[in-house]
Amino acid sequence: MDFNDKVVVITGASSGIGAAAALMFANQSAKLVLVGRNETSLKNVAAKCELAKGNKPVIVKAELTVDEDVKDIIDKAITHFGRIDVLVNNAGIGIQGSIRDGIEPYDRAMATNVRAAYLLISLATPHLVKSRGNIVNVSSVAAFKPIRDMDFLPYCTSKAALDQITKCVARELAKDGVRVNSVNPGATRTPFVQSAGLTKEQMEELYKARDKTLPLGKMAESADVADLIVYLASDRARSITGSIYVIDNGEMLS
Repeated sequence: MDFNDKVVVITGASSGIGAAAALMFANQSAKLVLVGRNETSLKNVAAKCELAKGNKPVIVKAELTVDEDVKDIIDKAITHFGRIDVLVNNAGIGIQGSIRDGIEPYDRAMATNVRAAYLLISLATPHLVKSRGNIVNVSSVAAFKPIRDMDFLPYCTSKAALDQITKCVARELAKDGVRVNSVNPGATRTPFVQSAGLTKEQMEELYKARDKTLPLGKMAESADVADLIVYLASDRARSITGSIYVIDNGEMLS
């Protein structure tokens, strides 16, 4: 796989899956636009990416629930590189909540996990049509089944919606040569659960439990998911669009 002269925009690039994907794309000579809220972490990831092949990433500090920030991502990508070849919608938040908690958790989950991705895809589409590029949305197995032992209704709902966006946009843009696919991780060793409100101790206990209960006896690592993202964004996946790729160590079987 070679992304020489290809411009890749990655949201949520400051840690976890997004950071791992950024480094993998960098090792394949991609020109990167790294998006996140933590500028210090973004700079650290960008420095590692630059060491790979010498390409200096563009950093965009953005809050994806702010429309002007989302527009700024596209503007900076085009200003610096003149094109966009790949959009990786990786940014997302884990929102705990049940139907008894009212509408506020739902609104927060949908604002970041669905609305922001929808807007970014809409703004990137004209540029992706020009480059005959592609989109990879990072969803979750939570789109298919409730998360075990925890109330994550808003999050699960948002990821199911994101999968439908993947399919609908893939159908719409296929005639323009633009592919759209989704990667749906199961339990993955990232900072996700802490950002969803769990303590470090709770996170460690959850990880131990998942390592024991998943059919393959282990959780996925960020690099495992990133590898699948890079594959789907590459020309090796040129005949794949509208697909939902589960990577979960057998979680959907249990």
